[in-house]
Amino acid sequence: MSRIGKLPVDIPAGVTITVEDSEITVAGPKGTLKVPVQQNTTTKVEEGKIVVTRKDDQPESRAWHGLQRALLNNAVIGVTKGFEKKLEINGVGFRLSGGGKQIEMALGFSHPVKYTAPEGIELKVDKMEITVSGIDKQQVGQVAAEIRALKKPEPYKGKGIKYVDEYIIRKAGKAGKK
Repeated sequence: MSRIGKLPVDIPAGVTITVEDSEITVAGPKGTLKVPVQQNTTTKVEEGKIVVTRKDDQPESRAWHGLQRALLNNAVIGVTKGFEKKLEINGVGFRLSGGGKQIEMALGFSHPVKYTAPEGIELKVDKMEITVSGIDKQQVGQVAAEIRALKKPEPYKGKGIKYVDEYIIRKAGKAGKK
C-alpha cells in the first residue's frame, strides 16, 4: 500500500464532497475546488472521511493512489483554511506598492514592473513583503514562483525577491590584487 494513499482524509464540518466519474468537487466556506479523478483509483466518502483505493498493485497505480489522496487532502485544507506564501524584497532602491489583484514593483530596471494576479489569488503588501494567498495550493505556489522569477536573489549581496524562509548561499567577491 502507498503510505500516503492508505491514510483517509478527514472531512471537517462545513465541507461537502461530490464524487463523479471524471472529477471530485470539494466545497467549503472559502470556495469550491475540482480535483480530477486519477486513473486506476476509486474514491469513496464514508463516515466523515474520504477513502482512496487502487484497482491493482502495479507501480503506476501505486503512484496515482498517493497522488489522488494528496490532491484531495490539499483541496480540503484549501477550502477550509487556505494557503499562503510570503516573499521578501531585498535591495537598495527596490520598492513595492499595491495589493489585492495587482502590485507594482521598482526592481532596479528602467521601468516599474507590474504583476496582476490570476482569478482566485490575492496579493497583500506589507512594507517589503508580499503575501500570496488563495485556496488552490498549486496556483498559490505558481504565482509566488512567477513573482520570484521577476528578480531572483543574487549570491553576492542577496538582492532580489526571495521566499521569507529561503536561505541564500553567499559567495565571496573578487579577491584583491597583491
